[in-house]
Amino acid sequence: MSLPLTALAVVALLVVVVVLALCETVLAHTSRARVAMLADEGAHRAGDLVALLARRQTNLTVIVVVRHAAQIGAVLVVLAHVERYDPQPIAWVGAIAAIVVVSAFIEGVAKTIALVRTDAVGYRVAPVGRFVTRLPLLPLLAERLGRRIRRREPGDDHDHERPSVSEEELLAFAEVAVEAEAIEEEEQALIESIIEFGDTIVREVMVPRLDMVTVEASWRVSDVMEVIILNGFSRIPVIGTGIDDIVGLAYAKDLMRSERDGTGDEPVGQHVRPARFVPEQQRVSVLLPQMQAEQFHMAVVIDEYGGVAGLVTLEDLIEELVGEIVDEYDVEDPMAEPLPGGAYRVNARMPLDEVNDLLDADLPEGDWDTIGGLLFSWLGHVPTNGESIDIGSHRLTASRVQGRRIGLVRIDRITPAEAADADVASERTR
Repeated sequence: MSLPLTALAVVALLVVVVVLALCETVLAHTSRARVAMLADEGAHRAGDLVALLARRQTNLTVIVVVRHAAQIGAVLVVLAHVERYDPQPIAWVGAIAAIVVVSAFIEGVAKTIALVRTDAVGYRVAPVGRFVTRLPLLPLLAERLGRRIRRREPGDDHDHERPSVSEEELLAFAEVAVEAEAIEEEEQALIESIIEFGDTIVREVMVPRLDMVTVEASWRVSDVMEVIILNGFSRIPVIGTGIDDIVGLAYAKDLMRSERDGTGDEPVGQHVRPARFVPEQQRVSVLLPQMQAEQFHMAVVIDEYGGVAGLVTLEDLIEELVGEIVDEYDVEDPMAEPLPGGAYRVNARMPLDEVNDLLDADLPEGDWDTIGGLLFSWLGHVPTNGESIDIGSHRLTASRVQGRRIGLVRIDRITPAEAADADVASERTR
């Protein structure tokens, strides 16, 4: 083969390498959902890209194989030319090194361009990608290769596409979008709530056992109505021999109907509806659609031993997504209150992750869910009112202690010297 023909063949093969490198990068970094949306809006050539992304892994394998074949082909063409005109070992080594360096360089440049302008490049190279992935036998071989690899990966027997974007990346995208003023801060907060919603369990959002308002089954309907009116409830748990013996739920509308019918002196136990029970480890993302499907608004939360751990309502779950829902009749103490000097007074039931976000702190996590649980665990006993402990760069002080329960926790930031002194004192007491 003459030099012009050799050069033409090498250039043609390197062009194939460049185009397929562009295809590979686009397929690896393009969101299927975004391209499908653009296709629905009538974007030019988006259909080819949607077809490629429909079988992303198989098509990627085909494109990579053909790209490598083109690189090998370019090397073989150069070697054939060298063998004919200058069959010296040094010439062989130089030719191979030159073609490999050139191929790697143009491939790197192509991938960089595809990363910077993914959509624009994708629309242009998608027809070429579709042509290559329709070549005879190649898709079949790539699919068999993929199956063989997946068989060696335990727990991955299904041909599904793994998420290409993690939760951390989605949160980072939302933060960037806020900085670019593409979305509002409220929308960013909602996105974060939705992502965290899937990891939240019922125990983290329930009303704990000690805060539950219950009535006994022997109480009169009229008396229970007084309790419901005073607390502003629409439903209330009814107990038998104790709080672990929930016999059902009393609905305000049923009791009002009973009073209107003149049966207000009857035991409320005769007017209860069945209660729903859910485990405290159940995810709220599972419970919410269950409540919607089965049409119930309140459930009793039970622990691993079958005892009552608390109560959860539909409103509690929705508040995990949209924040606190307070109507004009609700009178509630704030979960966190700033104090002079930079300190905070927080409700002991405030989740620890929310406290860390509020203070930009790194208080330790463990078997506890709340700031009060952290204080209990680190003290190792029921605190007295005003008792404190230093954890890292913060001092936690128990306030409004009632019996065995902490009502509020004061959090002060301490200096590194004070934190070091606290560590020394802690070591001495051990």
